[in-house]
Amino acid sequence: MKTNTYYNSDLAIPPGEYLQEVIDELGMSQTELAKRMGRPTQAINEIVRCEKAITPETAIQLEDVTGVPSPIWNGLEAEFRLILAKQREVQNLASETALVAQFPYTQIAKLGFLRKTRHAIEKVTELRRFFGVASLYNLETVDGYEPAFRQGKGGKASSYALIAWLRMAEIKARAVDCASFNANQLKFTLPPIRALTQKTPDFFLPVLNELLGKCGVAFILQPHLPKTYAHGATFFLGEKAVLVMSIRGAWADVFWFSLFHEIGHILLHSKRQRFVENDALDPALQKQEDEADAFAQETLIPSKHWQAFVTKGEFSIQNIQGFADEMGIAPGIVTGFLRHHQYLPMSNHSHRVQYQWVV
Repeated sequence: MKTNTYYNSDLAIPPGEYLQEVIDELGMSQTELAKRMGRPTQAINEIVRCEKAITPETAIQLEDVTGVPSPIWNGLEAEFRLILAKQREVQNLASETALVAQFPYTQIAKLGFLRKTRHAIEKVTELRRFFGVASLYNLETVDGYEPAFRQGKGGKASSYALIAWLRMAEIKARAVDCASFNANQLKFTLPPIRALTQKTPDFFLPVLNELLGKCGVAFILQPHLPKTYAHGATFFLGEKAVLVMSIRGAWADVFWFSLFHEIGHILLHSKRQRFVENDALDPALQKQEDEADAFAQETLIPSKHWQAFVTKGEFSIQNIQGFADEMGIAPGIVTGFLRHHQYLPMSNHSHRVQYQWVV
């Protein structure tokens, strides 16, 4: 009896068609084949029409009756189903191209997280790999991305840009070798971190990384992405906490307040919550945000010292510098607090400095 040689290809060869060819050569009807196999005729007919898959048990029976080895039947069936799945996947990829425009693909690619390409379907494939999902439509259900989708609703921020920014931080944080998170160690380390406010980025960044790493906090400083408006974020990965800061802004006082705000989230709030700080405050998290703000302010300038300073009402350049020296912090932070609490006009930038980030 003639047997066909089977080759892998992108053409789906229905195993049922091959089965019909075999039994035709044997002069056998579907009914007779069914009787010889001890199966209902309807089951054989469904296999021939490829409505029913050839199972390993069926493949063995077909070998016994037709003489065609069971691996041939198994191989035909597996390859046929795989090719059909690939064809469906092409359709799925095409349907997801509509989502590509939601992501700042070019900027993410420039940062090395995605392969540069102009083809929409290739972008879908790259984005799936980047996020580790089988479909971009699954992103809204992925644990940890809910805050980004809440922040993006009704505001100017893009949920998809925010989750891309978070994903970049996740990937970087997984590569950070640090201790397991220790809240007491982090509290103990707050004063030396605070003292770094008087230093320049080229000095304080490596020290800050080291200090936080010993506390089990992976510190990530990364560029913002268009339409994220992100200042910072905190979340946990296994035994490590992750603190992400955007280099969207350059003002030093804003950076340090935001940093201690994020540390406040890590120390005060649940490990299961993710906090994403951007220009659209999540109303559901107002209490936690207020607590983190209060923590940052108290850590940088304890309230008893702050009240004594503002009560005097003397906010000259010299007085600001003197108070900052007394507190052991950068004077620009004092100016930032005075501006925020409306003791100084927003046009006053005395002592404020802007960092030149190199990341």
